Amino acid sequence: MALASTSAAAVEGIAAHTITVEANVGPGLPGMHIVGLGDAAVRESRDRIRTAVANSQLPWPRTKIMVSLSPANLPKSGSHFDLPIAVAVIASMDPRAERRLESAMIVGELGLAGQLRRVDGILQILMCGIDSAETIIIPLENAAEAELVDSPSIRVARTLTDVWEWAIGQRDLPTVSQALDCDDGAAAGRATARIGTQMGAGLDFADIAGNDHARWACEVAAAGGHHMMMLGAPGSGKSMLAQRLPSILPPLSPRQMVEATAIHSVSGEGTGSVIRTAPFVAPHPSLTRVALIGGGSGAPRPGAVSRAHNGVLFLDEASENAPATLDALRIPLENGEVSLIRNRREIRYPAHFQLVLAANLCSCGAEDAARCSCTSSERQNYLRNISGPLRDRIDITLRTTSVGAIINAADAEPSAVIAQRVADARERAAYRWGGAGVDASTNARVESALLRRHFPATESAMAYLSAQLSGTDLTQRGVDRVLKLSWTIADLGASPQPTIDHVAQAMELRSGAGQGVLA
Repeated sequence: MALASTSAAAVEGIAAHTITVEANVGPGLPGMHIVGLGDAAVRESRDRIRTAVANSQLPWPRTKIMVSLSPANLPKSGSHFDLPIAVAVIASMDPRAERRLESAMIVGELGLAGQLRRVDGILQILMCGIDSAETIIIPLENAAEAELVDSPSIRVARTLTDVWEWAIGQRDLPTVSQALDCDDGAAAGRATARIGTQMGAGLDFADIAGNDHARWACEVAAAGGHHMMMLGAPGSGKSMLAQRLPSILPPLSPRQMVEATAIHSVSGEGTGSVIRTAPFVAPHPSLTRVALIGGGSGAPRPGAVSRAHNGVLFLDEASENAPATLDALRIPLENGEVSLIRNRREIRYPAHFQLVLAANLCSCGAEDAARCSCTSSERQNYLRNISGPLRDRIDITLRTTSVGAIINAADAEPSAVIAQRVADARERAAYRWGGAGVDASTNARVESALLRRHFPATESAMAYLSAQLSGTDLTQRGVDRVLKLSWTIADLGASPQPTIDHVAQAMELRSGAGQGVLA
């Protein structure tokens, strides 16, 4: 047989497309030619494949080899095409492999000795192949991630020889669970996957003594998924509070685990473990717009906003960021996704994250004007990079201060206790929105029009809000966000409806009133 084919997948964002891999052996000068809009990793696979096949003691044609990756107009990137190309070329000389290969999807990077290495975007590939292929073959190093996709059609291999012997019917490949049970290294990966990954794991609110108002503001933010900005002097606890926010957030749901793990895998940051807790992403203040939103040359990579999907994005020293970089957050904050266009193709990444900004009050970092060495204009303009439209999207403005902090943390409430209250509040919100047919996991994600029309606060509270809209600089978006905050505070207190007290507390949280913060 001079022609053989199998399937692979091309990852595009958090989705993947089935790719047909065809190999033809025909007359001509010896060599392998790959067509189908592959990137450098695909083009360089020729030498890896040839060496891996030779070291695996498998046959290789001594004539012209043409490999086609179709559809030809779809860009293809990544080293995971190594294995399907190698198997298709070998199968072009052996008809025994035809039946199994044509109904299979195969992915894997080849080492020079023929061993299989992990690939990025494995969850997207599995979700693509689970409906179109009878068998999906993946490297053993990806097995821990693959446990999230429950399917007996997924098989695991260690080497190129294993895959070829399966193709010609000489061996069976283990399922994901069988492979993990039998391999010590993979079992360790499974243990890591069960624990999950979280930046700052082990941090606890019990480490923060005093600062009761700041702790309560973080609890409200966690319960409702509200964005927050913290202003204060260096050492006043801004970073400590932000880093501990994930410790009071609920564990990710199975769907959220798949989304978070898939995004981190395609971004090149995947370690083979499953992300089970809310991601915490804290980029350096010098990050660019591309690093924040996503993009780059070749296949667009997810940025910080997408890597923080279903978690927390913490921008420390926010006032040091370029205004254009910060303003790029406005669309993801509203839409919950990022749209990137490259080579006339649109790639979308989800970006439902909880934004936490932190900044000093001025460049010298003094806690109050009496100790400040900056001029009045410098102090007033220091936060100018955080534009008004962006600040209007921030639900909570918090003034952190060392006043009220204590040294002994023995009586400080731990994260586990706070997390239980947060979980109870979210459960009340989920019951309310689910009963109304609203697809929202937190109060912050509820449509404003629906909230005003069908879920208002009490009559006196709404009258108070209307007066604030006409008598202050509060915008209509600000009113909507105050109402969402009010519902979160009510949920934390197990109240059936926000009252005027809840609205007043929400107004204080939003404006920073009484904390020395300008609205």
